[in-house]
Amino acid sequence: MDRRIYGIETEFGITHSVSQGHSLGADETARRLFAPVLAWGRASNVFLPNGGRLYLDVGSHPEYASAETASLEDVVAQDVAGELIVDDLRQQLQQELDQDGTGGTVHLFKNNVDSAGNSYGSHENYMISRRTEYARLVQVLIPFLVTRQILVGAGRVHPNGPAEFGGLTLGDGSHGPSYSFSQRADHIWEGSSSATTRSRPMINTRDEPHADAEHYRRLHVINGDSSMSQTTTALKMGTTDLMLRMIEAGKILPDRTLADPAAALRVISHDLTGRAQVELASGEKMSAVDLQHEYLQAVTHFVDRHGAHHDRVDWVLELWERGLRAVAEQRFDLVDTELDWAIKKKLLDSYAAAHGMDYANPRLLQLDFAYHDTSPTHGLFRMLSRRGAVASFISDDAAQAAVTQPPATRASLRGKFIQAVLDAGENYTVDWVHLKLNGSQNQRTVMCKDPFATSQPDADELIAEVQAMSKS
Repeated sequence: MDRRIYGIETEFGITHSVSQGHSLGADETARRLFAPVLAWGRASNVFLPNGGRLYLDVGSHPEYASAETASLEDVVAQDVAGELIVDDLRQQLQQELDQDGTGGTVHLFKNNVDSAGNSYGSHENYMISRRTEYARLVQVLIPFLVTRQILVGAGRVHPNGPAEFGGLTLGDGSHGPSYSFSQRADHIWEGSSSATTRSRPMINTRDEPHADAEHYRRLHVINGDSSMSQTTTALKMGTTDLMLRMIEAGKILPDRTLADPAAALRVISHDLTGRAQVELASGEKMSAVDLQHEYLQAVTHFVDRHGAHHDRVDWVLELWERGLRAVAEQRFDLVDTELDWAIKKKLLDSYAAAHGMDYANPRLLQLDFAYHDTSPTHGLFRMLSRRGAVASFISDDAAQAAVTQPPATRASLRGKFIQAVLDAGENYTVDWVHLKLNGSQNQRTVMCKDPFATSQPDADELIAEVQAMSKS
């Protein structure tokens, strides 16, 4: 499939802290955070004029699901837009608390584990062809997903060491204070399943295409980390897209089925050398670096033969190769402005060295959380970005535009419809496929089954009809 639809769903952590007195609980903080959304959307689950979806998930987690996008630039822009949208709600709540005397500080975290060890997700969506043999795709993809964390993990401090997660046998045999590649790795329990919370698989197999089911299926990947770095997001989506393209084309790859994918995920996460050996179902043992090099070589040969399907492929391949070299040679400086785990580790190592501490110090765990704080004033990644210490994949203007403007996909129809009904004050219902006008005299529903369509006669007609209402 030369064209691909991408999307990212991000759950945010939220907390209210005070120096004295009682802080708001998570439920109350989240409820007040969504008050402006309830005011205009009459619900805590709404679609936005930029085509994305904003809602309050279980566990009091604000969640933003990006609009469907058809390019790496747009999926990164939509992901950053979600961060800006939810942080704007945080800033509104902060102002409200300052004014009503509650005080304290509201923190919003784009990470995957809270201070109590509870995990929340970052889910990736990729549209694939219905003709693809799904079981084979999952089988080939899982070892890739297990090992790609050495490139696109968010990094995590473990003050008490990984023994708190069951006494794992790690690459270096250590159970002391440590740093791992991934935040989600310790919370995933199987390779694939139709569940999302009970067993937490790497791939959710529930068949919800949100498109024409005759032609498309959605691949729902749920073991990845949330990314602060735009370049990490682009590499995460770009490498996975290339793997999918190669698998869909029928490329025969060596069988690298893992004996225990969840155990391998943990072992690899806690071994920064990338050389820890994990067992394959065949009995052979390989390292994350070796497996990823094998995938990179196969994809490179595939691109050489079939051509690049977008103009960022060479960029993806170059950073993929350099990221693997950084781990293999332990030269983290090769990627410490581009890959989250390396950016954060450089920051933490610098602070630890300056203050004579190690990863057992609680201050480093606080800095880990602060890296993911979305606040322009409290967030460490945001600080690094202002200083020009991290790379960008898109411009600030592109990210800001994505807050209100949908990408050039079916999302543009949804976004135009939502803006039109809001302007007209009409009652409506929207989901990923349907646009519904609920007026007693003008009730009408349009289905948009083609995720690539930016124009559709009946949808265009409905939008024009609603726009006319706002002018009358």
